[in-house]
Amino acid sequence: MHDPSIIEKIKAHKKQPNLRYRLKEESETFTDRLFYTLFDIDTPVADNLEKLSIQFDVLVDLACWESERPCKKIWENYVEKLPHILESLNMDAEATVNCDPASLSIEEVYMAYPGFYAIAIYRLAHELYKVGFPLVPRLMTEYAHRQTGVDINPGAQIGKSFHIDHGTGVVIGETAVIHNHVKIYQGVTLGGLYVAKHLQKTKRHPTIEDHVTIYANATILGGDTIIGAHSVIGGNAWLTSSVPAHSTVFHTPEIKIKTLPHA
Repeated sequence: MHDPSIIEKIKAHKKQPNLRYRLKEESETFTDRLFYTLFDIDTPVADNLEKLSIQFDVLVDLACWESERPCKKIWENYVEKLPHILESLNMDAEATVNCDPASLSIEEVYMAYPGFYAIAIYRLAHELYKVGFPLVPRLMTEYAHRQTGVDINPGAQIGKSFHIDHGTGVVIGETAVIHNHVKIYQGVTLGGLYVAKHLQKTKRHPTIEDHVTIYANATILGGDTIIGAHSVIGGNAWLTSSVPAHSTVFHTPEIKIKTLPHA
């Protein structure tokens, strides 16, 4: 039998009355069912939407701690947006097929590309984020992050035909704005130049305009940083200021060759 005083001390330090990890588990189950409903040909749409509605009620009960939040009204409006979200995701998948010579079929993109999966969960979470549904959008994108290595905050704004190649290590911050037909590769960071709590309500992450390509491990920081349309950002580049449209930015490594002494 454990010492009752230890048990009481543990209870005394459990200070978060709304911290129920069931919410995390339910969010992941909801995310999986939502993904299958939109894409899997053998998953009945009508039946699954009914099941999702029930699951969403569970999320409301677990996540909506503030009673004045209109959480119960969100689901029907969200369902109305699903066809538009699916249309956008089909365009993302087509962009990947068109961009990546390694893709053998569009089915491969839907089932095997981590970048596409991360984008899909982001788009599904983003609509809930926009209406202020608490915590669940973040849990959805973190679920995708854990599976793919791609970390997209649900608050980011991403346009049409977005392609992430390979994906591992990609980070896209909450206030990043990405326009249409953008391609990014593994390890790219669209981040904040400063980290301070008082900046929470400000634009901290960069804007990427149309038809920009950002190669592996490039880092672009700052809310005022704008990458102009049709620009190419090379691998390992580090940017904290804007570049105009049609720019090419690349990192030149310093190479030192060690000279061996003569015998």
